[in-house]
Amino acid sequence: MASSRAHLSYTFMGSQKLNLVAALVRGKKAQSALDILKFTPKKGARILSKVIRSAIANADHKGSIDVDNLYVQKVDVGQGMMHYRVHARARGSAAWVRKKTSHVTVELEER
Repeated sequence: MASSRAHLSYTFMGSQKLNLVAALVRGKKAQSALDILKFTPKKGARILSKVIRSAIANADHKGSIDVDNLYVQKVDVGQGMMHYRVHARARGSAAWVRKKTSHVTVELEER
């Protein structure tokens, strides 16, 4: 069976939040996964739908894969590096603000 992949690195969202959205679409058909993400009111849904659309476009570009029979075989969400910022606090002190990033890999396979 033929498969198609897409990868997104260093997206500005925590991996735990993105994993909640990824659990909604694992194992679903690609088109129904896009429909589910379209009506999910989370920022991660928009990010994940872009990656799934990219994987569908990659499969279409290969030419040997039927796009209508694709399903989401695997969605991997990994933790990326953190960007550190400084937030001013009381009495001249400071606190670190951690901006988390994630890596997303989507693999579609033909049934």
